[in-house]
Amino acid sequence: MLNAYKADLHIHTVLSPCGDLEMSPTAIVERALSRGLDMIAISDHNTTRQVKVAQKVGKAKGLFVLGGVEVTSQEETHCLCYFPDDAALDAFQEFLDAHLPPIPNDEERFGYQLIVDENEEIVGEEPYHLLNAIDVDIDGIYDEVHRIGGLFVPAHINKGTTSLMSQLGFVPPDLSADGLEINARTTRDEMVKKFAYLKRFTFITDSDAHFIDNVGDVYNHVYMEHRSFDEFAMALHGEEGRYVDSMYFRDHRLR
Repeated sequence: MLNAYKADLHIHTVLSPCGDLEMSPTAIVERALSRGLDMIAISDHNTTRQVKVAQKVGKAKGLFVLGGVEVTSQEETHCLCYFPDDAALDAFQEFLDAHLPPIPNDEERFGYQLIVDENEEIVGEEPYHLLNAIDVDIDGIYDEVHRIGGLFVPAHINKGTTSLMSQLGFVPPDLSADGLEINARTTRDEMVKKFAYLKRFTFITDSDAHFIDNVGDVYNHVYMEHRSFDEFAMALHGEEGRYVDSMYFRDHRLR
């Protein structure tokens, strides 16, 4: 039997320089639960170092937290990557550390990059600016994500900046990806009507929350037997009846 799980799969914490200081893992989990979400994904810019705390807090409170990251490719395109376990997260963090330019963060200009624990105490900080592009292209990122068993989903592909369409002018017909994310300014039907070749992909739509009030503003219904990485992968791929129904809004006025 399949269950419909409400999922917001693109959320930033205080570790992202553009993330508000209120975006601690504990605050995010509590807000997600208050919004009726069953599942979220932490996807900070070019780092996974806040994921494990969020997963610990989520597990204690009954929220499934998918480990992820939003990578900026060499083309300056944002890509969501999701991972099955700590070993894969650690492996991808090593990859990011090797390919992120060692340019110090300017806190006054870009914001803090703080690592906090479940008690919202600061336990570390990322020294290098996380909004820079890594020196690996989209295909290379896909290959590395899949090498360690993860999922690759280009982010907000219709956005006017940092997207496939803004940077390349189109979505490559031969793109290797497990799905595509669109923002709330379009729908899957609208995208497929314009670009029929995209119908082979599952689409997701998320809040891309940087502020606590926006967590769960936009979410998906993911139809799975239970909440797990493997079940989510099956839903993205449309396997054994699993699927994703995107584009739900907490407040209809958002459209």
